[in-house]
Amino acid sequence: MARIAGKTTTPNQLLDAGRELFLTHGYNATGIQQITDLAGVPKGSFYNHFASKEVFAATIIDQYAEGLRNNWIDMMSAAPPGPLDAIRYAFAQLIAKHESDTCWKGCLVGNFAAEMSEASDLCRERLATAMKGWRSSLAKLIRAAQEAGEVRQDMDAAALAALIWDMWEGAILRMKVEQSTAPLRESTNLVLNHLLRPA
Repeated sequence: MARIAGKTTTPNQLLDAGRELFLTHGYNATGIQQITDLAGVPKGSFYNHFASKEVFAATIIDQYAEGLRNNWIDMMSAAPPGPLDAIRYAFAQLIAKHESDTCWKGCLVGNFAAEMSEASDLCRERLATAMKGWRSSLAKLIRAAQEAGEVRQDMDAAALAALIWDMWEGAILRMKVEQSTAPLRESTNLVLNHLLRPA
């Protein structure tokens, strides 16, 4: 891979390489040498841009969370107008994305949460922020669906969003083990067609 130069391109190339390696191998199994090799930059350049591997990982979490926010905005711009239909559309798109990835890498936020929550307060805080943002976006849709009478109203929208997030991340773990999106489809079906149904 050709070496890259420039104050902007080098950190971006490192972040792209790190995100790919962290998703594939995890945080602890990925070394800085592997990151710089994939990025095509000298190992010493890593510390010109990042104080430590932990700070680097936190930056990747922030970047990944921003990607989730942008992806949600894109999905909502293409989603049907009804709030429940929009929720169905969002999960269909998420499942389709995982189906297109035959490496079964899962979700970086979920992967990091399992591996780093006890080892790094910095990364744990960034992960909590990322999760809160995703749940907040879903809760707004659930609240709108409740107001439209499409979703049960006996549970708080934020609590339902948190439960659905937990379900989704658990289903992703099963997906990685079984190398199939069937757990995603099964869990989403239970949520959308049973858990959320009005009482």
